[in-house]
Amino acid sequence: MNSPYLRYKGSEFYMEGVPLARLAKEVGTPFYAYSRADIEARFGDYARAFKDVPHLICFAVKACSNLAIGRVISRLGGGADIVSGGELRRVLRAGFPASKVIFSGVGKTREELALALRSRVRLINVESAEELSILNGLAKELGIQAAISLRVNPDVRAGSHPHIRTGTPENKFGVYYKDIFPLYMWAKTQRYLNPVGIQCHIGSQILRVGPYVRALQVLLGIVKDLWRKGIFIEVLDLGGGLGVKYDHSDPDSPRQLAEAILPYVRGTGLTLFLEPGRSLVAQSGVLVTRVLYRKEAGPKHFVIVDAAMNDLARPALYDAFHEIVPVRKISGKKVPVDVVGPVCESGDYLARGRLMRLPERDSLLAVLTAGAYGFSMSSQYNSRPRIPEVLVSGNRFHIIRRREKVDDLMRGETIPKELK
Repeated sequence: MNSPYLRYKGSEFYMEGVPLARLAKEVGTPFYAYSRADIEARFGDYARAFKDVPHLICFAVKACSNLAIGRVISRLGGGADIVSGGELRRVLRAGFPASKVIFSGVGKTREELALALRSRVRLINVESAEELSILNGLAKELGIQAAISLRVNPDVRAGSHPHIRTGTPENKFGVYYKDIFPLYMWAKTQRYLNPVGIQCHIGSQILRVGPYVRALQVLLGIVKDLWRKGIFIEVLDLGGGLGVKYDHSDPDSPRQLAEAILPYVRGTGLTLFLEPGRSLVAQSGVLVTRVLYRKEAGPKHFVIVDAAMNDLARPALYDAFHEIVPVRKISGKKVPVDVVGPVCESGDYLARGRLMRLPERDSLLAVLTAGAYGFSMSSQYNSRPRIPEVLVSGNRFHIIRRREKVDDLMRGETIPKELK
């Protein structure tokens, strides 16, 4: 188990003080559940690790965007890292003050940039020369000065999968570090641009702190050059991406990250921003699913469950590992099992060749470490309604997103009169 708030009590699997079987009875399967205590504890790990320097912990909302999850983190004093206008509206509704919101993203539209300006977000992380020009024009039109940082691509390779690496020239994100200086110099001459920050993000599921140190050194070199030219950077945003334990890996902790980077930051006068997402919420969450059928095909054992790749895409997208445990302990010999869903795709699986005890039909399984990029990446493929989300707090639970109905999927669709 990767969370102290998820454990067996006797033969029953609990989240905090609530048995998952009870939740399944109340809300049906499949569903997501999150431990509030786990999220609060992990935010506290960051806050304690970086307490010695001015800092802001900005939750990467894309990891788990439910309003209630955002409210938990905003009440702790956290900020929000967003990547769309929809996320901006979402975090403001969740209770994040605009002064603690940073807007990232390589393809912001004019409408999104205008919304960010009108909302007075803390920083807009600009990712290209053309975006900087568009933002400048919008700021002039609206008469609102834009507080900006430039996202630097520092040419640092990190992340466990090519699809989640973001810090090298092969990736679409940011401005290559060798090209960044002229953009700052131009921004300094513009009345409606206020270049006060510098930012990078080098990848996701980063298990070791070494790449952060290398990226930080690149950023600090740029900051010192900018200071010499009269551009006074106040905020250094090192991004997010610290990994979590999905299988047998042992990722570095926020404390280890702080020990590695604070010697470089302490005494500079810079405010340090961090953008954790996965490491705040992944281990808080489980996907609970029910066994529909079992079958054998030669030597293979298939366990067909009611959750699918549209509910949890990570295994299909990245061949990602998620531990799967029975909600009620079972006995028997372990055998290789494919845990698969009902979606009409061969890539619809939650586990392949997993050594586990064969569950009974109609029993419940919990897919662990599913709080990040689980529901937020889910879809309605095969016209499957998206599933509920539940927040557990001590002995209580709250349904924080209801299960969709099929009518919800078709809302907004019309049949032209000529086809009626």
